[in-house]
Amino acid sequence: MLPVSVPPHPRPPLDPPTVGALALAVVAVSSSAPLVAFAVAPALAVAFWRNLLAVAALGPFVLARRRAELRALVVGDRRREGWYCVLSGAALAAHFATWMPSVKLTGVAAATALVATQPVWQGLIARGQGRNLPPAVWAGIGVSVAGAVLASGADFAVSGRAFAGDLLAVAGGLFAAVYTALGERARVSVSTTTYTTVCYGVCALILLVVCLVGGVPLGGYAPTTWLAILALVGGAQLLGHSLFSHVLRRVPATTISVLILLEAPGAALIAWAWFGQLPRLAALPGLALLLVGVVVVVLGGVRAGRRAVPAPAKASPFRSRGRLSR
Repeated sequence: MLPVSVPPHPRPPLDPPTVGALALAVVAVSSSAPLVAFAVAPALAVAFWRNLLAVAALGPFVLARRRAELRALVVGDRRREGWYCVLSGAALAAHFATWMPSVKLTGVAAATALVATQPVWQGLIARGQGRNLPPAVWAGIGVSVAGAVLASGADFAVSGRAFAGDLLAVAGGLFAAVYTALGERARVSVSTTTYTTVCYGVCALILLVVCLVGGVPLGGYAPTTWLAILALVGGAQLLGHSLFSHVLRRVPATTISVLILLEAPGAALIAWAWFGQLPRLAALPGLALLLVGVVVVVLGGVRAGRRAVPAPAKASPFRSRGRLSR
């Protein structure tokens, strides 16, 4: 296991720029599902292109301004942090490779509900890191996940195909939590642009191999599909994922995982405005429950995040730099 050191200082308080970055990130990732639905291309190919083009956008800046940092992560004295970036990219690729196919196997409703278990996995990872999450945070996680399930109207079909899709969706939520936890650890000392460039690059490389092995076509799309992919790069990838990675220095991974659940109502609003798809009335109570859970988690984390607890002597690769107590 990779050793880590945990600084004794708790996270600084949230400031308006951090809150604004979180709000912008939620809006950006909310555009992902409508754009993927609009793009006439395989989901895994879309995931590959959005990561590769993000690296193409960030790479020149990193090579020009962060070359010393990048070299230190590869062959210098910060190879440990470099491994966190690489493992985070692998986890992100695993999230895309499990979550996207699950939609076609078990259906959108069930897959959306099961991938919404990410905050639960994030909470368990936090416990493994030696952090004691307040009861209010656990309660908020439960309420928000229940709201996501209710809002999606999950209908789990009983069949081998649907069961395989269910397992893939749960795995997608787990890998999303691992990706966020590893990113939290990498962002202790690695700049946002360097971390995201390495992470997205590793993710794109893995997805390229998956697409080539699986015979997924990577080209021949209509111009409108390429425009949708470019919009995904600028919105969900560079503004969404990257801003969430940026604020990991100030906001715990558990809180971010719950905030990401706001993508569901955000995507519904965008689909309403873009495609004219009105949200089902039966989904409104679930969306309200989800919002309540998010508020409980955020408030519980803010109240408890200023006090530290002793960290265990040994750490895991997912060890966070911050400490949270009841």
